Amino acid sequence: MSFKSFNNILGALENQPSWQSVREFQRLLKCWPDVVGAAASSQTRPLAIQRGVLQVAASSSVWTQELTLRRPSILKKLNAVLGEQLTDMRFSTAQWQNKAPVDRQASVLWEKHPSRVVEERSATPVSQVLGGVSATAAFEQWAALVRSRSQHLPLCPACECPTPPGELQRWNVCSLCATRQWQDRQP
Repeated sequence: MSFKSFNNILGALENQPSWQSVREFQRLLKCWPDVVGAAASSQTRPLAIQRGVLQVAASSSVWTQELTLRRPSILKKLNAVLGEQLTDMRFSTAQWQNKAPVDRQASVLWEKHPSRVVEERSATPVSQVLGGVSATAAFEQWAALVRSRSQHLPLCPACECPTPPGELQRWNVCSLCATRQWQDRQP
């Protein structure tokens, strides 16, 4: 078993269809001010493209109405610049206060997840740690890293495994023991 360089892995990921849509959205963000104009650009923020529909946050209902009236010409310009066939645009004031794009909601959920353990990042990049080592050595390095991360965690009262504090606060046991308890309750 051989390890591929981090750059090779990133290159393979970037060629996936889901990354293509991210790249297309980045292109849309760059051309947005030119297409809608400086005034409208400062009062709007494209959020996401879902099934050919561009979701745009606007600062007020006035801008929502203005851009809805201009929607056909904006779509025509965007499709000409991007070469992508957007079918429609939806404007809303609902997401204006939320500075994070819609796609980042999963990371926000992870920030609050009880299993998350906050730690300082290692100064050594992963590519240097795993570069040119055997699979066994890489596994041993990974296992040592996991042991060092869990060394200071409290223990689950049921199984005595290291457990993130958030899980103990939420369920009084680790997530595996909580799952077992829930399964035992099922008829």
